[in-house]
Amino acid sequence: VQLQASGGGLVEAGESLTLSCATSGYTLDHYAIGWFHQAPGKGREGVSCISMNGGNTYYVESVKDRFTISRNNAKATWDLQMNSLKPEDTAIYYCAASPREFWTCSEWFFDSWGQGTQVTVSS
Repeated sequence: VQLQASGGGLVEAGESLTLSCATSGYTLDHYAIGWFHQAPGKGREGVSCISMNGGNTYYVESVKDRFTISRNNAKATWDLQMNSLKPEDTAIYYCAASPREFWTCSEWFFDSWGQGTQVTVSS
């Protein structure tokens, strides 16, 4: 499965962005979806993950109450809504998919990765 994250950009602190995960010729209906970020000089970290049916979600503590992961399989949209952005959210954001039902938001659990999208938040 080929993935492509989009929607990144340069914003000021407090503003919002919506990231989208797209596929080429595939559907992600039967995949758990994860959003990860990688800041300069740091490893890739799970930000938020969602199960195949959307009933189970995970958020890293630093983004709780600010970010919302969603999926609409009928509309083929798999998004990460990011509100109240902070400079420390600056990173490259990746979406990833796993054909197994989600139970951990760990990098190793996800098989398919796309090109990331840069999010830069100025203070």
